[in-house]
Amino acid sequence: MTREELILSAQLLTPPALQSLEEFSQKREELASQVNQAMNARPDLEKLVGSDGKRMSEDNNRNFSLFMESLLTHFQPEVLVDTALWVFRAYRSHGFNTIYWPANLDTWMEALKQRLSMEAFIQIKPFYAWLITHIPIFVKLTDEVRAGTGQTVPIEPH
Repeated sequence: MTREELILSAQLLTPPALQSLEEFSQKREELASQVNQAMNARPDLEKLVGSDGKRMSEDNNRNFSLFMESLLTHFQPEVLVDTALWVFRAYRSHGFNTIYWPANLDTWMEALKQRLSMEAFIQIKPFYAWLITHIPIFVKLTDEVRAGTGQTVPIEPH
């Protein structure tokens, strides 16, 4: 799958109704806090984020909540795709393991399910599910290509 195919796939997502968006916005900070608490309690956190990644992971969750609020308000599939690809490149270069994203996004899904009304959850869940589904594609597209060989080289050891 290419970047362009990811964008076509993301175009199928439907932004939530204003009431659901407002609910997400009101609970955004507590959602990020809950995700940070859950992630920090994981015994494998260092394996996920590297030896110096805890603070960056916490910042990521706060920034991710802001990003999602903005994205859900003014949905642009290209922004979703390009931001996801940037995040995978940037965070992997800082020692984050590719298994961080399934763990983190699953934690987000659980927090959303617990804190949002069922109506808001049903409308917002597809965006997080879309991200989870496409993790392998983000990994593949952000693997570095070794100059001249055509081989892809993972940014961090798997």
